[in-house]
Amino acid sequence: MSKQYTTEEIRKEVADKDVRFLRLCFTDINGTEKAVEVPTSQLDKVLTNDIRFDGSSIDGFVRLEESDMVLYPDFSTWSVLPWGDEHGGKIGRLICSVHMTDGKPFAGDPRNNLKRVLGEMKEAGFDTFDIGFEMEFHLFKLDENGNWTTEVPDHASYFDMTSDDEGARCRREIVETLEEIGFEVEAAHHEVGDGQQEIDFRFDDALTTADRCQTFKMVARHIARKHGLFATFMAKPVEGQAGNGMHNNMSLFKNKHNVFYDKDGEFHLSNTALYFLNGILEHARAITAIGNPTVNSYKRLIPGFEAPVYIAWAAKNRSPLVRIPSAGEINTRLEMRSADPTANPYLLLAACLTAGLKGIKEQKMPMKPVEENIFEMTEEERAEHGIKPLPTTLHNAIKAFKEDDLIKSALGEHLTHSFIESKELEWSKYSQSVSDWERQRYMNW
Repeated sequence: MSKQYTTEEIRKEVADKDVRFLRLCFTDINGTEKAVEVPTSQLDKVLTNDIRFDGSSIDGFVRLEESDMVLYPDFSTWSVLPWGDEHGGKIGRLICSVHMTDGKPFAGDPRNNLKRVLGEMKEAGFDTFDIGFEMEFHLFKLDENGNWTTEVPDHASYFDMTSDDEGARCRREIVETLEEIGFEVEAAHHEVGDGQQEIDFRFDDALTTADRCQTFKMVARHIARKHGLFATFMAKPVEGQAGNGMHNNMSLFKNKHNVFYDKDGEFHLSNTALYFLNGILEHARAITAIGNPTVNSYKRLIPGFEAPVYIAWAAKNRSPLVRIPSAGEINTRLEMRSADPTANPYLLLAACLTAGLKGIKEQKMPMKPVEENIFEMTEEERAEHGIKPLPTTLHNAIKAFKEDDLIKSALGEHLTHSFIESKELEWSKYSQSVSDWERQRYMNW
């Protein structure tokens, strides 16, 4: 859990580190980080929750007549970004929750919603929902005008030692920058695809990890540009190559004890873990809409690239949706492998936790683990095992989401309405678009 800074400590750092601007960040329905930036002359207002903004222009927020919103900074997210601006001086960053002018938490703020669901977890008797994300991304070269291209800085593969290319140097600087602002980076390496990278930071409670996910993206994009590169978290940026995943490692704690661990259980999993797992599996199709929220996401969820396609679980097998990594007591966890980094982390964790808590309440055991390669099974064999497919398009995922009252409750009425509206509009625009592939295939028909 992050250090809780006091107002006095923040004031001192602003003075000692020559902070000139304060960046107040929050996240919209699509997982895009937004910010209001103010000069440090407004520090008193920042620290007393008195910075307002117009929420009517933010996706999924409010109508024009309800536009005034207030930012409540979380002091535990304070950091001084280790780069300045063109005028000199540093930028201080705080992640904020969004409130109404009467002080009530805004129901359309994804961060507030996750805090609400974490409150339900505590009412159910648990202390923390610990999360470790495995973040994958691609680096591409910029052109002479500073625009992205699809030209990669390397053609390396999984765990290759690419010490002399710009991608490796960029990845190292991203790691160093993350460590400067308080991350504990556990590993960094080249991934399977050309120009594809992975950086893993230490697991922590759900809210802290969701915040760090947003910070990670900001840092990666900033450092990449310093190297003449573009960092993208798009799920499938290159046809025929591996896509970017965001594996979600989940565990539940009570009285500092990992309740997913049982030394005598199969795979060292407790019944609580198995009940939680069943909740995830039963609601996986609806969760997919949140964990894979773009049209492009479903071009990653196809056979042949290690991304899951079917709803099942296993220990060593990497083809199912959920894997149980070999680990000791503190690290025993469920690894959901379907989500990609375009997901809004606050919504994804709220949905997973809600499904898992429902599973614990119902106390149903999951299907048997599947250790065979699911991709090599026939359709009949998958049916015999009770293995169902994940949605294959955003359209089908949204249909599953709309039919799942539990996962809709994980987002609440406001966010559910905004999410469905946003994704149906995205699908409609995609359905109306005409691609080069279509022209090349059908123009002579």
